[in-house]
Amino acid sequence: MQVTPINAVQQQQVAVATRDCIQRAAALLDCMLQPVPVSFTLSGRAAGMYRVRHGQREIRYNPYIFGKYFADNLSTTVPHEVAHYATDVLYGLRNVKPHGVEWRAVMQLLGADPAVTCRYDLSGIPLRRQRRFRYRCACSSHTISTARHNRVSSGQARYLCKHCRMPLALAD
Repeated sequence: MQVTPINAVQQQQVAVATRDCIQRAAALLDCMLQPVPVSFTLSGRAAGMYRVRHGQREIRYNPYIFGKYFADNLSTTVPHEVAHYATDVLYGLRNVKPHGVEWRAVMQLLGADPAVTCRYDLSGIPLRRQRRFRYRCACSSHTISTARHNRVSSGQARYLCKHCRMPLALAD
């Protein structure tokens, strides 16, 4: 059975809940947190994502996972992503671990469970699938994701086998 994404009314509820959570976090942390854009363009296995792209902050939600688990996501995913935003403003993303001590403290301050992920049954939810590429080293074969393959192909990265410590090369 295919899950339907949340509708415009529910999207508005999530956006309001996010804005209210940001205001609550700003008051509790005694800091300035500006409203950030909220979108429903996330796909795959993640229910939400806070990101900074080209200097712009954004919170993205997966409309299908919200469609299947709406109430749970309002109480867990919204504060989870707001905590990432608040942690970024307070400490900077490069200065803390994504789900580190600082993030957990913000989650607790917001009255949310500082669990890193939720275990949802994703049947009926369209999932993004990455293509996998076969690579070899001196001792075995490996599969790597499209993102890693692209980094290797462009010369931006080189990956080593954990066992023989030899570089991975694209298999024929």
